[in-house]
Amino acid sequence: MSGASIVLMWEARAVDGRGGELLEWARARSAELSREPARRELLRAPQDRVLVMTWWEGASYGDDLPELPEPDAALITRPVHRWRFEAVG
Repeated sequence: MSGASIVLMWEARAVDGRGGELLEWARARSAELSREPARRELLRAPQDRVLVMTWWEGASYGDDLPELPEPDAALITRPVHRWRFEAVG
């Protein structure tokens, strides 16, 4: 896998009632990545969940790519889930 478009997914669940705060935290952190992704999407879901997806053109699956950090433990109900995918068209 080389020269592909790699998509990083970051998903967290906020403490009840703090979904808006987690969304704003994720928006700010995604704007501070050390490199600008080709594309970025922020999504929210029931149960105060927030998802951030970033697309990295020309990247290889194992490349070291900028990722969002872990939020403060008081803001989330469990550790962040992270996945890495290769776009296949």
